[in-house]
Amino acid sequence: MPTSVNDRATYWDHYAEGVTDEPPEEALKNAFGWTQYPGHGPGDELLGDPLTALELGSGRGDAVAALATKGITATGLDISPTQCQHARSRWGHLPSARFEHGDVIDYLTATDQRWDAIYSVWGAVWFTNPDDLLPLIHDRLNPGGKLVFSHAPAVPGAYGVQGIYGAGFTGPQVWLYRWSYEPETWTTILQTHGFVRSRSHVEPAPIPDHIGTLITQAHRA
Repeated sequence: MPTSVNDRATYWDHYAEGVTDEPPEEALKNAFGWTQYPGHGPGDELLGDPLTALELGSGRGDAVAALATKGITATGLDISPTQCQHARSRWGHLPSARFEHGDVIDYLTATDQRWDAIYSVWGAVWFTNPDDLLPLIHDRLNPGGKLVFSHAPAVPGAYGVQGIYGAGFTGPQVWLYRWSYEPETWTTILQTHGFVRSRSHVEPAPIPDHIGTLITQAHRA
């Protein structure tokens, strides 16, 4: 039976119902697609050489698992109980992989752990107010640690917070928000919150005139 969307968590549970798993070998091979086009764009080299990593909005956990197979202690955080349970069932046997369920603001506020890399592949960074989230990420990175995130580029002329109805136009009043900016604006926002060596660009799509992918990188001093 389809999930009834009543809040943000059940929205992502509903989203999870439409996701199809790849075989484990393929899932690990394709785990780090920062873009929406399979096999296109950079991979996990964007993270540098971390010993520890945290994914915000880890979904099925494939990227966390891919890092864990390389000996990186990786944690995935997701607001969807369904996604988190599935990730644990699928990848929980990996000793270096851990999956947590929770809201990103609550989780980062409560923990005192730090990571070498924090990243989000079309995940929580897109769906959380950067003025609330970025200071928490900065504090939870080790010195020299790296933040990397990707999501769709902003629609020209429509920048900042953008709302969607999670349950559709005739369902319960469930709102979700996304924050979209041009690359130069993201760089400025990150610098405002203490990040250094910030850079952001739109990775072109593999087909001319198709939608690209905004990819942003920044470091804690």
